[in-house]
Amino acid sequence: MRVAIPKKTVYRLSVYLRCLERLAENGVQTASSHALAQAAGVKPTQLRKDLTSFGHFGTRGLGYNVVTLREKIAEVLGRTQLQPVVLVGVGHLGSALLAYKGFEKESFEIVAGFDVDVKRKRRKTYSQPILSLDKLENFVRPRKIRMGIITVPTSAAQDVANRLVAAGVNAILNFSPIVLRVPNNVVISNVNLAIELENLSYFRSLAEG
Repeated sequence: MRVAIPKKTVYRLSVYLRCLERLAENGVQTASSHALAQAAGVKPTQLRKDLTSFGHFGTRGLGYNVVTLREKIAEVLGRTQLQPVVLVGVGHLGSALLAYKGFEKESFEIVAGFDVDVKRKRRKTYSQPILSLDKLENFVRPRKIRMGIITVPTSAAQDVANRLVAAGVNAILNFSPIVLRVPNNVVISNVNLAIELENLSYFRSLAEG
């Protein structure tokens, strides 16, 4: 049975994982809680608390084994095998996400894009097929795809979410600026770039006094 970990802790685990991956790439075998916390931008006490949420790691006086801790966090975050993802809405943002080559390194693979206008001219080329939205359910169901990305206009987002859920998707990354209504067993993560910029603007103004 998987242990439920708070959302903020999960976010920090993702940050720790990337720090550990950089350390491993540089040949570092062990890292102290202070060094890892500093690289992640948190306090050592926070780091240790986060890690004890799913186990006990590290050796007093030696620190953490970088490879072992990296593998354990990857397992907790579901990154031990490549996970297929579908994307709906191949406009400018959707096109950029389809063309991005870094997802597979993170154990996620966008296997297809869906759009109402398949024949629309696009500047980028992709290895994935771009299929008509009408084929969404028949593509997702037999492949048991559980993750989807929505990059459609606001007016179409709820309908797309409904169709993804009906096809078996239970985790959605939503770039449309709308609060989606989904069943309790479906996880939604909203990415609103305008809100993020507003937050940056506010905290920038605070820093400038």
